[in-house]
Amino acid sequence: MTAPVLRSPLSRWPGWQHLPRDARDTLFLLGVIAWTILPHLQRLPLWCALLTGAMLLWRARLALVNGALPNRWVVVACLVLAVGLTLWTFRTLLGKEPGVTLAVVLMALKTLELRARRDTFVVFFLGFFLVLTHFLYSQSLPVAAAMLVSVWGLLTALVLAHMPVGQPSLRQASTLAARTALLGAPIMVLMFVLFPRIGPLWAVPQDLLSRTGLSNSMRMGSVAELALDDSIALRIRFKAAPPPPKSLYFRGPVLSRFDGTEWRALAPAFSVGMRAQAIGSPLPESLKRPAAPDSAHRAWAQRGEANLRVTGTPIDYEMTLEPTRLTHLPLLEATVAAPDIAGMRVFGADDLQFLTGHPVYERLRFSARAHVEFTYGPTQPRTDLQEHLELPSGQNPRTLAWATALRSNPAHARADAGALADAVLRHITRGGYTYTLAPGEYLGSDAIDQFWLGRREGFCEHFAASFVVIMRAMGVPARIVTGYQGADPVPEDGFYVVRQSAAHAWAEFWQAGIGWVRADPTAAVAPERIQRSINLRPEPGLLAGAVGNVSPALLARMRILWEVVNNRWNQAVLNYSRGDQFEILQRLGLRSPSWEDLAVLLVGSLSLLALAGAAWAWWDRHRLDPWNAQMEQLRRALTRLGLPAAAFESPRVLAHRVRSRFGAQGEPLARLIDRLELQRYGRAARDKPQASLTREFVSAARQLPAPPR
Repeated sequence: MTAPVLRSPLSRWPGWQHLPRDARDTLFLLGVIAWTILPHLQRLPLWCALLTGAMLLWRARLALVNGALPNRWVVVACLVLAVGLTLWTFRTLLGKEPGVTLAVVLMALKTLELRARRDTFVVFFLGFFLVLTHFLYSQSLPVAAAMLVSVWGLLTALVLAHMPVGQPSLRQASTLAARTALLGAPIMVLMFVLFPRIGPLWAVPQDLLSRTGLSNSMRMGSVAELALDDSIALRIRFKAAPPPPKSLYFRGPVLSRFDGTEWRALAPAFSVGMRAQAIGSPLPESLKRPAAPDSAHRAWAQRGEANLRVTGTPIDYEMTLEPTRLTHLPLLEATVAAPDIAGMRVFGADDLQFLTGHPVYERLRFSARAHVEFTYGPTQPRTDLQEHLELPSGQNPRTLAWATALRSNPAHARADAGALADAVLRHITRGGYTYTLAPGEYLGSDAIDQFWLGRREGFCEHFAASFVVIMRAMGVPARIVTGYQGADPVPEDGFYVVRQSAAHAWAEFWQAGIGWVRADPTAAVAPERIQRSINLRPEPGLLAGAVGNVSPALLARMRILWEVVNNRWNQAVLNYSRGDQFEILQRLGLRSPSWEDLAVLLVGSLSLLALAGAAWAWWDRHRLDPWNAQMEQLRRALTRLGLPAAAFESPRVLAHRVRSRFGAQGEPLARLIDRLELQRYGRAARDKPQASLTREFVSAARQLPAPPR
């Protein structure tokens, strides 16, 4: 007895070309739907992904076996189950996440109801809607490319639904869909360029909300976590020669409150005017304008001004800032005035911070001016300096004792704050401290003791925090500044790239007669980090490590190429603004463009395109389908042979009539008519008729006897 041969389901696959048209078109549509839903899987509940996949596979099986669709009650039961699970998961049916979840389930459910043509059109509508929902979460270049493929696939399925006869190939339908989309591309570009720029219509894309970055607080190890993030924080382009890497400090939140484990920012005091005093280089009046606080910030404006004093040549720069989720703008130290950002108010604070009225959830592009040689702050003691001396009681006793011993040293009896800071920095340089990305956890309220007199291993925040605690213990006001330091050494597309891995923490102390002075303990233990912007790097991933081991230069080039392409996408598409629209109008000759000019140009351009489309439709209406032209030629030839043919008669009927009338003599003409039948209705139907077929009709008809008169 022969053992039965087990066959896999794939062994029964008839081949894509041999599937019935309904099954092929359905499977193609299901594939497009799956591709459209795929990027959503990372944020959909697990039950939604499983239920959607099961329904799509079920529908695919029914298409392959030509099975009956489930009855209405099964679909209703699935819908009720999905609504219940959505309500259980999100506790509501309103909002972005529940809405997208239900839209995905409804799309899968609708595929189980493809009984009529109208059902197919509903699926197309839901598919295009799902494409739009992706941009509520991300507007990146990969998502845009993936959704472009989805739109092409949906248009191809739509074209197939409008081709009711024969079995046109997918290549034919996809080519027609691409051609149709290209015809609509000018309107799409025109709307993008001229349609008024407005804020987000729905919600902020989720990729902007989920980015890591700076924070309003700092714990031991929090900045080190950012070193694992190689994403881009900002791009900067200098109008002239760039400053050296050691001068590239981008100022973020300033942290002064310390509870023993965490550093937090004080409530900012907004400067009514930065009032920068340039020595040897007067500032333009536009940069001297004060950034006046609004009513919500006016209460904080009593603590004084930044009193910024700058020297040297100013540095003009252009910055593209990625979303930060903070109200802080990490501008180059020391930017002398608030940048002009369309639709956003920016305020200068007395500690050189620049803050906005609301968190930055969108990509910003602006220009500003800075001086890297500066001093600022009060030069004489002031009551508000006392808050920069506070330390939690009963914590880090060994560090406080060490600071007391250093301060009481006869060598420092008359030392000012600058000399004391130099002494602490020399101790870091000579004390065997290690700058590392993985120093381990410092737990408890005596973490400064553990670092300063114990392990002596840390990242920038460990050195900055310990420095500030010691300076405060010696009676010197001090605080922590967070932000970014340095940039990639080679510019990309004209911009220097500052990554999240360049996140940094340094210190400031107050010195009488000078003001606030920057002190960076990291430069004492790892000077290459500051002098040449060499960041500590985490271990690369498996793929990046393999490519890097084979060719480090190739990996670097691939990364630079991708970031250049991504930057151009950001600059040309995502950062396209009202200012860019008005700049286009100025190039067209309008000196003072306005919204009215923009509206007139948009309406006029759309009207011209509409007239061009109407003219093309009129011309196309009077064209004759090439296949119909061949049928008309055939009818005339048959009429001359005494076989009049009606317009509604198919080629198969006409071929049968020729065989009945002329027998074997009429077989050549009948075969040509059969070819015409296959050309239109056969499995391998052609997009364009064969030009030689008309001539063959005439030649074959002439060989048959004409009817007697």
